[in-house]
Amino acid sequence: MAVTLKDVAELAEVSRSAVSRTFTKGASVSEKTRQKVMKAADQLGYSPNALASSLTTGRTKMIGLISNNFHNPVFLEVFDRFTRGLHERDLRPLLVNLTDETDPEASIRMLRQYSVDGVIVASSTLPPAFAKSFRDAGIPVVHSFGRHTESPDVDVLGIDNIEAGRMAARTLIEHGYTDVGFLGGPPEATSTLDREKGFLLECAAHKGVSARVSFADAYSFEAGRAEMLALLNTPLAEAYFCGDDVLSIGAISALETAGLRVPEDVGIIGLNDIDMAKWENINLTTIHNPFSKIIAASIEQVTALVEDQSITPKAHLFECSVIERGTLKAR
Repeated sequence: MAVTLKDVAELAEVSRSAVSRTFTKGASVSEKTRQKVMKAADQLGYSPNALASSLTTGRTKMIGLISNNFHNPVFLEVFDRFTRGLHERDLRPLLVNLTDETDPEASIRMLRQYSVDGVIVASSTLPPAFAKSFRDAGIPVVHSFGRHTESPDVDVLGIDNIEAGRMAARTLIEHGYTDVGFLGGPPEATSTLDREKGFLLECAAHKGVSARVSFADAYSFEAGRAEMLALLNTPLAEAYFCGDDVLSIGAISALETAGLRVPEDVGIIGLNDIDMAKWENINLTTIHNPFSKIIAASIEQVTALVEDQSITPKAHLFECSVIERGTLKAR
């Protein structure tokens, strides 16, 4: 039979409430009592029941983690950092896969059933209204990698995708390219729209620079490869800003299939700086997205909101930087 709190209390010769307080963070208990309880618990192999503890504290220590693009390996990095960060705070993630779904109602019902303490929406493609639905339902929420705005309805943490588009265009122009292309993700995605806008604005600010636009069906290797294969039937640009590293890698694969070399024949710059971009056979020039800082701040903010939902939502902006590798010609 499972060891109970009562068993620990009897062996330690203390009250059951003393055992409960020992295993409740922040609860008042003397050091002498704590040592007696921990010794008895170790002797009996006792671990507190998290679900039972939630009935006492009103907190489940569960945080809903929502994403909608599991086809992109960047999510593996994001999920790894989020789960480790939550575990370090003695919190547990409840993963929700929203692939091909944009209605938040089903997720709200499910997360309410599990009585999560808060929600992190980790997506650069979902609209701001999606995360707002959780706040309207009374659930503390932050939107990681969401669309930047000066007056958000919920806390938004991420990069300025318009500026990222400008940065990519400037980098291509600085490398001597004058005929450039934007190969974005899904055209309805907020990140695609903003990266395209910044890219075209920067190109328009430089005389003699022409720009063209195309879109992939998803932020995935397959979609990037398919779109570049289609572009091979038309005159190619000198270089492309692919609005995501995985799109870039797919595009490089398509170019190599056609016998073209990167960067000798076509230049490529991506965005995110995922681990795969560093691989020697890829060596992708890209724009670094500071995932670790965004994720750490997201966890910090959602835990603060769990304690105080009256905190005014803010936009938390993080700077990008260009990582020069080998997929653009020399300056």
